[in-house]
Amino acid sequence: MLTAIVLVLLLNIFNMQAQERVKLGIISMDTKGLIIDNETMTNMVHLELEKANVYEVMDKYDIAEIVKQQGINVNECFGKTCLVRVGKILKADMMLTGSAEKFGNKIIFIFRLIDVKQDRIVKTDVMEFIDQQDQLQIMVRMCINNIIGKENDRFLIDLLVNYDQPITSYRTTLSLNGPRIGALYTFGDAGKRMNASKSQGGFDMFAVTNILGYQFEKQFLTSGDFQALFEFIPAINGLESGVVIPSVTALLGFRFNQSGFELGIGPVFRIVKEASGYFDENGNWILKSEVPFEFRDDFDYQYQLDSRGAPRLSSGMIFAVGKTFRSGYLNMPVNLYVNPRKNGTIVGLIFGFNVAKGPQRIIKGDYEN
Repeated sequence: MLTAIVLVLLLNIFNMQAQERVKLGIISMDTKGLIIDNETMTNMVHLELEKANVYEVMDKYDIAEIVKQQGINVNECFGKTCLVRVGKILKADMMLTGSAEKFGNKIIFIFRLIDVKQDRIVKTDVMEFIDQQDQLQIMVRMCINNIIGKENDRFLIDLLVNYDQPITSYRTTLSLNGPRIGALYTFGDAGKRMNASKSQGGFDMFAVTNILGYQFEKQFLTSGDFQALFEFIPAINGLESGVVIPSVTALLGFRFNQSGFELGIGPVFRIVKEASGYFDENGNWILKSEVPFEFRDDFDYQYQLDSRGAPRLSSGMIFAVGKTFRSGYLNMPVNLYVNPRKNGTIVGLIFGFNVAKGPQRIIKGDYEN
């Protein structure tokens, strides 16, 4: 007896739920620039709504028969007024309409849910997808999920949704191509070798030397206030001492356009004269070639700057911070960098200038072919 009562109650609950389901009708979806037509898109939307099992979706064949009898052109009935009128004929509670249009490199879906009795649009959903038309059914499913309040798979959103790209212009991007001048100071043993006389294998240079170069840069990421870029700086230094030391620096840079602050890291390559030798107990530099052959194994040798040595490629890493000062279209970047090395860390200050390009005027004829 108890079992029978429970079954009856359950049947009543299911019947009440079935009676409470909203009756929804779809007559047509509009498409433009897609590989499928209106009818195929309508069938696709109908299928996804049936699978969602939220509304009592009216049979498409019943709808087709009724609209045919009423002489309704489904390919012209997309507005609220027309759909409310058709919904009353179909005795539907809700009507769903929408469009899918290819626009540039994206597909825009617009779905509208219309309450027939209240004669108003109760929900609108707009989604922009990448132009990947073999995934149209998944796009339709995602739009239907938005209409019925079901959360979409985050992975599918990341794959298919077309995110708006930040607006970039001469005001939101900063290009600092241009000449660079500055000075650097060399610490440690390398600085001593630069100061040493040429008779001792030194360069008879100042520990502080100038820098003269040019910066080329290429942005590979721009997002609002932030830029990521590659910087390439060929330069020479030591001219004030009659020495030419060429160098090439390649940096991965990160720049904040509004504040002008930037960070950079990357390798530096220099061509310098070096020789193998050691420092004796008095701090004097002794070349390996000057050590008698029978005693050569008694010392730990290292390569150091030496004007008597052969040109060698020296490498290191540069860590830089900087800020760009602006005056109108004039940019003045100032950067402080450090090149840590065991035989002598280098610290430098470098600055430059360039003139930013202003907005380009559109002249009649530039857009007329």
